[in-house]
Amino acid sequence: MEAIEEDDGNLKATNFDEDEARKRTFSELKTYNLDLLDLLQNPKKKPSSLPQLHRFLSRSSPHTLQPFFDYTLFPLLLLLDAAVNCRSPPKVEGSVMVDIPKVPHKVSDVAAEGVLQCLEELLKKCHLGSVDQMVVILKKLTYAAMLSPSEASEEFREGVLRCFRAVLLCLHLCPNKSCSCKQVNGMPALLDGRDMHSILPKDASETEECLLAFLHSQTASAAVGHWLSLLLKAADIEAGRGHRGSAKVRVEAFFTLRMLVAKVGTADAIAFFLPGVVSQFAKVLHVSKTMISGAAGSVEAMDQAIRGLAEFLMLVLEDDANISGLGMSVNASTGFHSNTDDSAISFLEQLRHLPVKSQDQSVMAVENPSEAVRTDSPKFGLKEKGSVNSGNVIGSFHVSRTKDWIIKTSAHVNKLLSATFPHLCVHSAKKVRQGVLAAVRGLLSKCSYTLKDSRLMLLECLCVLVCDDSEEVSSTAQIFLRSLFSSNKKHHVQCDFAEIFSRSIEKLPKVVLGSEDSRAVSEVQKLLVVIYFSGPQLVVDHLLQSPVTTARFLDVFALCFSQNSAFAGSLDKLISARPSSAGYLHSITEMRASIFTNENKAGTDATPSEVSKFPCTQSKKALCPLENVHKEYELPRMPPWFVNVGSQKLYLALAGILRLVDCRSERSLSIVTDVPLSYIRKLVSEVRLKENSKESWQSWYHRTGSGQLLRQACTAVCLLNEILFGVSDKLVDSFALMFDEFGLRWEDTEGCGGGSDNVEPLHSVPSASIWKISEEKRAKSHLIDSIGSILHEYLSPELWSLPLDHKSSFEQPDGEEDITLHFFNDAALLYQERYIFLHQYCT
Repeated sequence: MEAIEEDDGNLKATNFDEDEARKRTFSELKTYNLDLLDLLQNPKKKPSSLPQLHRFLSRSSPHTLQPFFDYTLFPLLLLLDAAVNCRSPPKVEGSVMVDIPKVPHKVSDVAAEGVLQCLEELLKKCHLGSVDQMVVILKKLTYAAMLSPSEASEEFREGVLRCFRAVLLCLHLCPNKSCSCKQVNGMPALLDGRDMHSILPKDASETEECLLAFLHSQTASAAVGHWLSLLLKAADIEAGRGHRGSAKVRVEAFFTLRMLVAKVGTADAIAFFLPGVVSQFAKVLHVSKTMISGAAGSVEAMDQAIRGLAEFLMLVLEDDANISGLGMSVNASTGFHSNTDDSAISFLEQLRHLPVKSQDQSVMAVENPSEAVRTDSPKFGLKEKGSVNSGNVIGSFHVSRTKDWIIKTSAHVNKLLSATFPHLCVHSAKKVRQGVLAAVRGLLSKCSYTLKDSRLMLLECLCVLVCDDSEEVSSTAQIFLRSLFSSNKKHHVQCDFAEIFSRSIEKLPKVVLGSEDSRAVSEVQKLLVVIYFSGPQLVVDHLLQSPVTTARFLDVFALCFSQNSAFAGSLDKLISARPSSAGYLHSITEMRASIFTNENKAGTDATPSEVSKFPCTQSKKALCPLENVHKEYELPRMPPWFVNVGSQKLYLALAGILRLVDCRSERSLSIVTDVPLSYIRKLVSEVRLKENSKESWQSWYHRTGSGQLLRQACTAVCLLNEILFGVSDKLVDSFALMFDEFGLRWEDTEGCGGGSDNVEPLHSVPSASIWKISEEKRAKSHLIDSIGSILHEYLSPELWSLPLDHKSSFEQPDGEEDITLHFFNDAALLYQERYIFLHQYCT
């Protein structure tokens, strides 16, 4: 009995403390509310109570403010109404434009912005009590959001968006297990950890009506469509204002739209608005390709737009949500089998997707996406007083997601994504590339079948991001790519990679020789990732199945590596490469610098233009230390002429592909090396005929095709050097280091797919292990035979008889004739590439 009495005493003390806290809270709120009502009557009064109220709301706990939510909300909404009314343009009958002189607002900008700050803080701390209360607040915010930049300040417009987002965050799942709100995730699927600070956790409250269920009902469809339109329009207006536009408002609009889509949360409720929303997002991403500053070029805004577009598509075009429309079985997202099961479950699934007719509304099914609502979605009836009137909406905001609709919609989406995503993969801002990676992960995980036309493009983007300069981006992309290969979607990914491989090989010369270096690097690295992660079988199936396919592949790389490629590209690139200070004449400073430079480097290490610049300096050569000699001929190494084609990064990516094609089966090495060796054998044969006929070097070189044959042989030796480097023990370890396989923990792949399941990270095999297994199968005797056959050709006397300067050419009977310096340069490069091979395998 004593214990019970003691507990009762503690309970009474607790209740007494709570009552005292409530009294103090009410007393302070009463003071602020009276001041706000007085401010409404006397607009010229200084709004000093608003900052104080904001500080009080910030430090008060939610359970203390909740009982006084309506009491605090009332004066704030009155002031917001007054602020909007005095800023809204007056209604004029007819279409006559009247110049209205600007007068001071009844509610100043400082007061209006303070009201929105207090309202946002109040909505963060308290719950909405009913649907009617939510409708009233949304109506007030809707009028405020419709104000233009000329009518309201940037802070005011941003505050309106933040208040609307706070309203959305008030919506939570209700306790009713049978409620339709259980279909809603409630948070953006691709929410970045950096955005979590703006989302405060709040316990759900029990209300008679489920606010979340109301939001994705047909009754609220008009309001949802109107807010989607307002948010997209707000972002578009800021972009159109150029450098005067606000990037903060644009970011807030996109982030709030993502939250709205997540709270609506069902494909049935949001699919009707897909054409307008997606086309507006595509416009944003398209403009970002040319705008690098201002609100339109905001990196944060682009990141939000990319994630928002992906989340909208993931919600409407999710594979599992469109099973009945596609006529697929329950495991459509993994196996993609046609649905032949007429079970009760599939029948009920089809019934669930049928539109519901009401007495006042008729179903309007939009089969063609072009007929659907655009960014100016039908607005719900806004009156001066009263709640939302949905009776004036013609038809329901519903679209039947049939198979034809999905096919047509996905085709339009594919065009929009293909025009933007590949460019954004190589964007200079890391945050934009992170947004693209998050979007690619989400779309491949959730919409791999509905967006099957975009699947190749998305995988290509993923391969580009695997080689991203940022370790954070590249490691995340690699983990997700490995999760795809370890899931039950592996077969489809392998087929897609095979198609990407074929397409990339065909356009490789055009990309390398005719594109900017950044785009060329991304394309070549994409091909390298496809080969490496697919494994040796891809090489065997597509390159080594016949000598013809192997020869065609090596011809493509010979074209990319050839010395003639030094003259590819734009004229501006060639002119900028000339270090001339006055016209085309070299300055004295350049000539002196060249002399000192050439004294400290071997002549064969110069580029073609450097060899022919100053022939008088080529005779000056300094002795190099032994370690420098070893470093000079160490592989991997870029040939001197390739500096005019692209960067070292581009060459290493091209060389990496060659190193993976060499020896994936016991007889493949000879098949691969025979093609480049044919050029060397042809050169040996031509030189032998020249010696037998006693022909001079000058005459032989000017014969049609001889100079080209010499350059082809030089390129062939370069290819052989890279191919044979692929048989070394260092190769697989270097690729494992490049793709960070030593530092990866395979258990980290769980959950990396942005919602993807069916991933088995514990059973996945690192790509390096696959290549090592293939390497162990190679017969060493066959490798020795291949290297021996190459050495046999390299040691031919005809190749060593090529002259390197005028003095050696004088030994010929008519050597006094003039010989172009290009001949000596090409011969020197051929010597250099052979020295690299001899140093690698004979020392």
